[in-house]
Amino acid sequence: MSIDSEDVELRHKNEEHVDVQSSSGQQTQSTTIAIKNTKSDDDPLLRGTWGSKLDFILSVVGLAIGLGNVWRFPYLCYKNGGGAFLIPYFITLILAGIPMFFMELALGQMLTIGGLGVFKIAPIFKGIGYAAAVMSCWMNVYYIVILAWAIFYFFMSMRAKLPWSTCDNFWNTYTCVNPYVRKEICFDQRVPGQFLANGTAVIAKVCTLGGKNVSASILTDPVKEFWERRALMISSGIEEIGNVRWELAGTLLLVWIVCYFCIWKGVKWTGKVVYFTALFPYVLLTILLVRGITLPGAMEGIRFYITPNLSKLRESEVWIDAVTQIFFSYGLGLGTLMALGSYNKFHNNVYKDAVIVCAVNSSTSMFAGFVIFSVVGFMAHEQQKPVSEVAASGPGLAFLAYPSAVLQLPGSPLWSALFFFMLLLIGLDSQFCTMEGFITAMVDEWPHLLRRKKEIFIAVVCFVSYFVGFACITQGGMYMFQILDSYAVSGFCLLFLIFFECISISWCYGIERFYDGIKDMIGYYPMKWWKFCWCITTPFICLGVFIFNIIQWTPVRYLDYEFPWWAHCFGWFTALSSMLCIPGYAIWLWQKTPGDAIDKLRLIVRIDDDVAALRVKMQARTKKLGERL
Repeated sequence: MSIDSEDVELRHKNEEHVDVQSSSGQQTQSTTIAIKNTKSDDDPLLRGTWGSKLDFILSVVGLAIGLGNVWRFPYLCYKNGGGAFLIPYFITLILAGIPMFFMELALGQMLTIGGLGVFKIAPIFKGIGYAAAVMSCWMNVYYIVILAWAIFYFFMSMRAKLPWSTCDNFWNTYTCVNPYVRKEICFDQRVPGQFLANGTAVIAKVCTLGGKNVSASILTDPVKEFWERRALMISSGIEEIGNVRWELAGTLLLVWIVCYFCIWKGVKWTGKVVYFTALFPYVLLTILLVRGITLPGAMEGIRFYITPNLSKLRESEVWIDAVTQIFFSYGLGLGTLMALGSYNKFHNNVYKDAVIVCAVNSSTSMFAGFVIFSVVGFMAHEQQKPVSEVAASGPGLAFLAYPSAVLQLPGSPLWSALFFFMLLLIGLDSQFCTMEGFITAMVDEWPHLLRRKKEIFIAVVCFVSYFVGFACITQGGMYMFQILDSYAVSGFCLLFLIFFECISISWCYGIERFYDGIKDMIGYYPMKWWKFCWCITTPFICLGVFIFNIIQWTPVRYLDYEFPWWAHCFGWFTALSSMLCIPGYAIWLWQKTPGDAIDKLRLIVRIDDDVAALRVKMQARTKKLGERL
């Protein structure tokens, strides 16, 4: 692979003229490249552009707004001090989240190429592109399993009575009791001969079950039993991988088919799909919010969600959670934003677009918090428990807390079906946009091999990813899911990648030249604040939180289950499979490049070309590629 192996394909049907101006406004280099092309718009060699400005905005919104907005952000607010969590959240958003979001979109639009080709701007850091591609592969395999679970629950909701509402199903155990009826069979009882330090008798919760009094601690929940014994049929541990859950294999196949047809025709087709997948979830969220706030106990849940506990700000974990939540929820570091931005016209105002999408993303996270905690408050009210005992995160929120809450609502199957359909739509556009980022990077890197066969290539990627995903839909699949979640797509991997990405542009290529490129695109220089963030605050935050993540790292667990040593080894393998791409490629390219250290620095670390010169060279390669193909 040569340093200059990247080729940018033809973007227009007939003739394209490139006029490059310096940042001072004077035309220092005017290069006109006429690309004669008699091919139709359907020609597979054409790279394509967005059908409209709104297509691009909705696609980026769809990528940025995912499951993390619905099930992780509200939980993190509750866990980390309620409204106080918004302080570190917005600080890190302003100092790192929005700057990186803007940088990635601008970089893709500036060079008109995907997540591998953009590192022509600093060739020694091209390993970042490969790391992002590897991480995207793990993300595609892991993330889509959640959508398969959502479809399973959606189908199970389409009946007169929800299957997790009772304990008389074949998968239920003897100790299964609905939490909403426990107040009828449970009571407080004094424990004979046991007293507290102050002399008060010990009181235990006892329930009458099958004519006998038993401890309330042994009772199980029909919602949890449905999740573990019916949906997952979970085994005792990762050592017992068990059989494939064929129902989940079917729903996983369905999601992959939908994902394929969302992206198979390129961004013009993807841009139309997101009109539904990005907008309709807001309709569903609004419907669920209106229903939620009318429930008894809803205000208690919302109060719990937003009440600040400022003492939490002294804990480093709060700041770590804020940073990782922002980077994941904004889709940073995976090359997807660069790919989506690369289909824009060169003079599109990407600065304004980035600010708009970031505002929509964070607003959606807070809006979803009101939706979720209004229902969680109702559930706590009905079960006569504190909100803290029923609030949960991740799969626990989507597949345990909410299904339990809807049981008490009139027309519960309808509300359940709406909720899981919303989860599917919210996750689907994030999934296929991440796929689009990976496909764009690969096709842009090897256009002569993949451009004409793009539809087949997408089908092969989907097919292989589907079967790799079987590891997460076996009876032991939840344990594999937790390993991938904690290692392969973990916060420390993403922080490592984003740190080098920011350094490669701001320090190696040079922030002034990058700023000149932005000015050439949008017609003016953005405020100097972004320079400060890209050079100082963003890399400092990434490095600092990465170090804290490593120092405070503890072995992953699933509930009370502790993973064996070899599972952790596999987890670290998945993490390092992306992280090591960055130093590995840098060492390889340094050794391969001829010349002394000074020559190598000029060729692969801090190149001489500014953005204008790079675009001219890339247009020349466009013409050469067109002649060859």
